[in-house]
Amino acid sequence: MVVMARLSRPERPDLVFEEEDLPYEEEIMRNQFSVKCWLRYIEFKQGAPKPRLNQLYERALKLLPCSYKLWYRYLKARRAQVKHRCVTDPAYEDVNNCHERAFVFMHKMPRLWLDYCQFLMDQGRVTHTRRTFDRALRALPITQHSRIWPLYLRFLRSHPLPETAVRGYRRFLKARDVYEEAIRTVMTVRDFTQVFDSYAQFEESMIAAKMETASELGREEEDDVDLELRLARFEQLISRRPLLLNSVLLRQNPHHVHEWHKRVALHQGRPREIINTYTEAVQTVDPFKATGKPHTLWVAFAKFYEDNGQLDDARVILEKATKVNFKQVDDLASVWCQCGELELRHENYDEALRLLRKATALPARRAEYFDGSEPVQNRVYKSLKVWSMLADLEESLGTFQSTKAVYDRILDLRIATPQIVINYAMFLEEHKYFEESFKAYERGISLFKWPNVSDIWSTYLTKFIARYGGRKLERARDLFEQALDGCPPKYAKTLYLLYAQLEEEWGLARHAMAVYERATRAVEPAQQYDMFNIYIKRAAEIYGVTHTRGIYQKAIEVLSDEHAREMCLRFADMECKLGEIDRARAIYSFCSQICDPRTTGAFWQTWKDFEVRHGNEDTIKEMLRIRRSVQATYNTQVNFMASQMLKVSGSATGTVSDLAPGQSGMDDMKLLEQRAEQLAAEAERDQPLRAQSKILFVRSDASREELAELAQQVNPEEIQLGEDEDEDEMDLEPNEVRLEQQSVPAAVFGSLKED
Repeated sequence: MVVMARLSRPERPDLVFEEEDLPYEEEIMRNQFSVKCWLRYIEFKQGAPKPRLNQLYERALKLLPCSYKLWYRYLKARRAQVKHRCVTDPAYEDVNNCHERAFVFMHKMPRLWLDYCQFLMDQGRVTHTRRTFDRALRALPITQHSRIWPLYLRFLRSHPLPETAVRGYRRFLKARDVYEEAIRTVMTVRDFTQVFDSYAQFEESMIAAKMETASELGREEEDDVDLELRLARFEQLISRRPLLLNSVLLRQNPHHVHEWHKRVALHQGRPREIINTYTEAVQTVDPFKATGKPHTLWVAFAKFYEDNGQLDDARVILEKATKVNFKQVDDLASVWCQCGELELRHENYDEALRLLRKATALPARRAEYFDGSEPVQNRVYKSLKVWSMLADLEESLGTFQSTKAVYDRILDLRIATPQIVINYAMFLEEHKYFEESFKAYERGISLFKWPNVSDIWSTYLTKFIARYGGRKLERARDLFEQALDGCPPKYAKTLYLLYAQLEEEWGLARHAMAVYERATRAVEPAQQYDMFNIYIKRAAEIYGVTHTRGIYQKAIEVLSDEHAREMCLRFADMECKLGEIDRARAIYSFCSQICDPRTTGAFWQTWKDFEVRHGNEDTIKEMLRIRRSVQATYNTQVNFMASQMLKVSGSATGTVSDLAPGQSGMDDMKLLEQRAEQLAAEAERDQPLRAQSKILFVRSDASREELAELAQQVNPEEIQLGEDEDEDEMDLEPNEVRLEQQSVPAAVFGSLKED
């Protein structure tokens, strides 16, 4: 049923649509600028008459003239409508006009140009087709020309009219010029890649077309000079790619030193190009804007001439480089050093010395090394690099006085390093100027502070002791005291050991012990344990092991728990060897306070072995009591308990509330107490069943049988107590004292016995 309806828009009163179109028309009225709505409507009307479908496209494009999807579908539909008609049919002209209207908005779309050109080729309109191809090339960017040229060349080959072919191929060649201009002017690597790839495809298509033409004409490729020329041009283009890419990078940053070096490497084997590149580089790179070290360009330029035997030209290049206003003093210093090395390589030693002396000469206007407002030529006289090379040359080629003058000048300028000071002192020592060498050390010490002065002090003190030994003991002591004044703990150990060695060999033993004692307080905490070990060893060798008791006691007080535990074990072992069993037992008892039985089982085993060898039942009982007491102490420490509980629960990053899920409102301390009781109960359940006996040691896990077995391993001379007596003693209250009657020997009473 066809319905006549008049839309709300007064400009189209003649529109006729069917009843099924109403939902789409209403949707269009609501969203008239929606491409999806129009496409749904067009898809629905695909079976409608062609005029009705074209009218719908025209309505959509009137509102959305820049929609590529609508134009592409519309033009495709219009071409399909005239596909089987005669080319003289006026409908073809209507379709051509429709394409022309599309290019008002879609002139940057290569797909539409290709479809239109193919449509014109099918019509056989040669001139119109060629002009359309030309318009497409003018409208599209150069990166998309590669999509047009294959169809254009095929068109030229299919219509071999002389004038048309000449004009087309000429335009194809004005293309090579455009490509060349593009790759020489683009500023980004991305643009260069696109243009170069398009250029290469263009050359490949030209070669393919030429080979196809040659095969059609029956000529051999070897005889076709033009084809060989095109192949050579294509190979040259591919080989030029690294150089062209380097040009792009240099256009981005002409002051990039590394890229200039890469460009020189690309010209390897072509001396003229290398020279031109270096010349352009040193003229282009601004030292204050350079990325990299600009002096390397001058040095490499001179090295190129030197390698080719042109020393005079190399000297000229380096001389010009010394006049360049570099940004950094180090650049100019490197150039002067290269001047000297050039002469040294060719054994011109006097010239090398002359150049470096010239470089270090005082300028007419002096400036500070880091004064950026002054040119580097006025600051290079303070360059340590130049002075160091001059000092090396003076030591090798100059006299003693000239070398000494150079080192003195370095110290006067206050540019010396600790190594320079040591080298100077060693140089004086080699020439038997010992006091002068010691003065050099002292001058160096005045220039530096800790920690830079560490090497100077160590070398100075070692050389002084080796030279004088004990002949100037007081002076040596003064030097050590000066060195230790303000010495950081990190560097104190070496000096104290050297000081103590001096006192042991040439001084007094008590002075050496005093030095060791000071060292234990002055070094870093991580080095205290080693220092105490050395102190104990030297004291034992000098005074005997009994003199080390005080050292052990202080070490135990100062060191960390881990190291103090080791000291206690060694201290107790020493007392055992001396036969001082009670002292050793007291040391074990003291050390037990820092030994958790769950983590330091080795200590408790050592104490147990000690009691087995030297103790008795009472001492073993006391050891076990102390062990239980220490374990209980560690169990009541909140931090320790929390860490152990978290470890048991498997959450190293949990909180106290994690120990009792669902009870977040409870106090944290109560949670810890509950958890502690739970752990204690679990530990007791895990213990093996004990023998039922009335005789047990107080707060001990050992049964009577175990203690009896231990008692058999102790000193056999101890008095063995009977079981009955032990049971009686255990039945007493803590405050009761057992009174026993024993017979008194008659000799005690003497003459009073009868009375």
